[in-house]
Amino acid sequence: MQDKNILEVKHLVKYFGRREILKDIDFTVDQGNVISIIGASGSGKSTMLRCINLLETPTSGEILFEGNNILDINTDIPLYRTKVGMVFQSFNLFSNMTVLENCMTGPVTVLKRSKKEAKETAMKYLEKVGMAQYINARPDQLSGGQQQRVAIARALAIEPQILLFDEPTSALDPQMVGEVLSVMRELADEGLTMIIVTHEMAFARDVSTRVIYMADGVIVEDGTPQEVFGNPKSEKTREFLSRFTDNN
Repeated sequence: MQDKNILEVKHLVKYFGRREILKDIDFTVDQGNVISIIGASGSGKSTMLRCINLLETPTSGEILFEGNNILDINTDIPLYRTKVGMVFQSFNLFSNMTVLENCMTGPVTVLKRSKKEAKETAMKYLEKVGMAQYINARPDQLSGGQQQRVAIARALAIEPQILLFDEPTSALDPQMVGEVLSVMRELADEGLTMIIVTHEMAFARDVSTRVIYMADGVIVEDGTPQEVFGNPKSEKTREFLSRFTDNN
């Protein structure tokens, strides 16, 4: 079966003031890809993800989703974000809502689903992430790992075609990292298309279909985990990964 190209980033450039954060970024995402984006802090990884979700406006370039340039002025951004969902480093849950309400709000307000349908969908994904027994809790009653699992369920409840993860474990205590990564591993096994900015190198190596290494606002290397971790072409990649292998 021909892989279906779902997202294409072409010549993406982003400036903050005079600082060029992203320099002519090009890559494509096929349906079912699990792409881990690795690199040192400040290399442009999160900015690139935020451009894909239109939380940042690119300075120039194109982002094609199913062949349509989403930087077109006529793009319905809230609707686009239901197709390309995002899970943030800091959970971003609504503190005044219960777990269930957090997961129902997107389907009801953006997708115009009935409350009954939204609740069924929310429950399905809360069960998937192991949080169904906490539906009446508020975010401040949950651990960081539990909040992040609710955030993943909330993103899944709008049933996106691609899910973006921006360092989803970096705000968590070490013992909570595993519970979030296991949910993500399960989603990868089910074929969900994901782009993950992560410092979890073992996860990137073991779960990804592709790994992109970024440095100084450019893509230095893009290949299979075996290629990037096992036989990196670039000296920069080798140097970055040597820190990881020294610790394992």
